[in-house]
Amino acid sequence: MCKRGNEIKNIITDEKLNNYLRRTEEAIQIIKKGLPPKRSLLYDVAEDFLLMIESYYKDAKAFIDVGDYVNAFASLNYAYGWIDAGARLGIFDVGDDDVRFTLAK
Repeated sequence: MCKRGNEIKNIITDEKLNNYLRRTEEAIQIIKKGLPPKRSLLYDVAEDFLLMIESYYKDAKAFIDVGDYVNAFASLNYAYGWIDAGARLGIFDVGDDDVRFTLAK
């Protein structure tokens, strides 16, 4: 069992889930504005990444609707993994926003 000090953190609260949901929504809006030009070879890659991101995001919302917070949280983390991978690889132009995105080398 994983412990941090004496406290076991094994509950996904409404607050935590809503925070991750909001952060993912904000990131999706930003990356949609930073897609490569349609004529770019990276455009199709970006579209594929975006499809995966939005699929995991929609899965998270569906899991929330049935009260499955564990899988909702997992889906949001998968979505954000795709977001960060796309931003770090330069598929999405997110500027210098290293608060929302993992950009450092």
